Amino acid sequence: MKTKLSILLLLLCFLNFSVSAQQKSKKELKAERELQKQKEIEALIDSKNFVFEAQKVTPQGGRLIILDYNTYFLKFNAEKTTCDLPFFGRGYNVGYGSDGGIKFEGTPENMKIEKKSKNYRVRATVKGKDDVYDLFFTIFFDGGATLSVNSNNRAPISYDGQISAPKAEEDKK
Repeated sequence: MKTKLSILLLLLCFLNFSVSAQQKSKKELKAERELQKQKEIEALIDSKNFVFEAQKVTPQGGRLIILDYNTYFLKFNAEKTTCDLPFFGRGYNVGYGSDGGIKFEGTPENMKIEKKSKNYRVRATVKGKDDVYDLFFTIFFDGGATLSVNSNNRAPISYDGQISAPKAEEDKK
């Protein structure tokens, strides 16, 4: 009877040890995934080639607006930046017949990239056809990002979203 009891205790100890080892490995796996994502984001920022997809927008003095469709983007590239984002707020000098969104294409100038302890800060100025846009990105290690856009003809506005690598067909354009 004592041998059965001792074997049962031994098995329980072994099972308890294996369960705690599995929990540790889950934590390790999560840490490895986070580190891998951080390296991917770092590579995107170093290449100065990424796509920001807006999910939420906050106009100056307004409340948060959730964007239903993932069709709003800013393709950031050191050679050519393309933007198609919605605009909600005050426009000071907006062209007649324009659709009201922030749409431009141009080459970023005065680019500055700064690494902080929990994020990256990217600043650039892009001259569009009718306006000059100051872009301020805060990009977190998990891929989440905020973008603040200041221009001469509109009130400041900020967007929340995700950054990702450009798709292969977008690179060819």
